Amino acid sequence: MNFWLLLENSLVNLRETEMDKGGKMKNRLSRRDFLRTGMCLSAASFLTSGKSLSSREMKSSKRLVIASGNGLRATEKAMELLKKGEDPLDAVIAGVNIVEEDPEDMSVGYGGLPNEEGVVELDASVMHGPTHNGGAVASLRNIKTPSQVAKLVMERTDHALLVGEGALKFAKAHGFKEENLLTDKARKKWLRWKETLSAKDYWFPLQKDEVEPELQSVLTYHGTINCLAIDEKSDLAGVTTTSGFDYKIPGRVGDSPIIGAGLYVDNEVGAAGSTGRGEANILNCGSFTVVEFMRRGNSPEEACLQTLKRIASKSKLQTHLLNKDGLPRFNLKFYAINKKGEYGAASMWSDGKFVVHDGQENKSIEIAYLFKNGEERKQN
Repeated sequence: MNFWLLLENSLVNLRETEMDKGGKMKNRLSRRDFLRTGMCLSAASFLTSGKSLSSREMKSSKRLVIASGNGLRATEKAMELLKKGEDPLDAVIAGVNIVEEDPEDMSVGYGGLPNEEGVVELDASVMHGPTHNGGAVASLRNIKTPSQVAKLVMERTDHALLVGEGALKFAKAHGFKEENLLTDKARKKWLRWKETLSAKDYWFPLQKDEVEPELQSVLTYHGTINCLAIDEKSDLAGVTTTSGFDYKIPGRVGDSPIIGAGLYVDNEVGAAGSTGRGEANILNCGSFTVVEFMRRGNSPEEACLQTLKRIASKSKLQTHLLNKDGLPRFNLKFYAINKKGEYGAASMWSDGKFVVHDGQENKSIEIAYLFKNGEERKQN
């Protein structure tokens, strides 16, 4: 039916008549006609205005940055750049650069704990939602900021991943300077590990009263930083960067530089990243799975929890990964943002935190978890 004829008929039928007690006719507006006419009038107003909603107007205008628990400075920097209109990938990389260049953070970049030979090897990946492009480097030595090199792999090559010596040569070709990444603090922890590794070798540890307080408890420690962002146009991007397992076998590559495991971005759906045991994540394509759960309609937090449930279930097939209760004796965390700007995170074990900057406040939030904290939980 012609729109204007429909509108006219609705107005004609707007009133129903009934007799009042005095025999006079009175008018009554039916609820059905009221609703129908209201819709018609709204449509008329929309059509006669000559305007339509642009794709940009239909998108969320909410900026947001989310990161792992060690990312408070990263989210602050990333949000600062988003407010200036910078690309979300440039924003998150600038954010994690702060951590990569910090010698006090022993899980990422400069100052990261070395492999078993005392050499720091770094991994990183980036992914850009609007172009669905990404880049990564693995086992990169002597370069503080592997996230920047990963972005160059994305922009300046037809490859997605460069490793080892090839990654170093590529970085040097683009002007990166080689530096010794092993700080005195990390070197002392590495030596302490070697000295206490076996009673049947020639490495002797210091007596207990001679050991520096920070080295008295030698922990199995591995950490990473993941940072995700959505800008005012609802474009997404992410980065994950790490020094990987402490004292790993030289050449070991974790999940951080594996797109689909340590990081995944689909600009139509959302973005996800991870920290924790990389091997478990690689074998289950974790971040990709989180995004796929969001595609099905799960919230970011639900998507993270569902992915952890799947990984925990698969881990039962590898008995060396289980504690005395038959649960995973490792930790793994996921962080996610969807296209609406909603966010969430979840951890295999409890007591963790993640960081969110919503444009107004930069804060740490308790993370959702699959299992209550127990003896076998590993750090971050």
